[in-house]
Amino acid sequence: MQLDATDIKILHLLQSEGRISNQDLADKVFLSPSSCLRRVRMLEDAGIISRYSAVLDAIALGLEVDAFVQVTMRRDVEQWHENFSAALQSWPEVVGSYIITGDANYLLRVKARNLKHYSSFVLERLYKTTGVLDIRSNIVLQTLKDTNEIAIGLLQSDK
Repeated sequence: MQLDATDIKILHLLQSEGRISNQDLADKVFLSPSSCLRRVRMLEDAGIISRYSAVLDAIALGLEVDAFVQVTMRRDVEQWHENFSAALQSWPEVVGSYIITGDANYLLRVKARNLKHYSSFVLERLYKTTGVLDIRSNIVLQTLKDTNEIAIGLLQSDK
């Protein structure tokens, strides 16, 4: 789907003001409400807008530990990837999981109430998962930038 300047404005506004009414959105992008809604539906149907959600504050919810964990797997274990992928789906502490390049196979983002909770997760679940060879944790000391928003500037042409 080719995005024009109005589509990009709509995406920008929806990322920053997810609860904006269609009328207010239409006013801000200079469209009629029906035209604006039609464009939003097209963006949804194209999969560009994949879902709507609320952004929760982990600290306010009592999740004090934020960690990035590199996991290296033993390659001699049958179906190591399938088994690990299935196991991590049931771990609520894992809020992000990625297959990565480099020495490790996976990068996990883990949230925990405190260091005791984090330690229990690593020792009782992660290390006990079949095929896990090595785990390297990096505890976040301070967050400088954390967003799920895609920078609209990336979408604009260099022409």
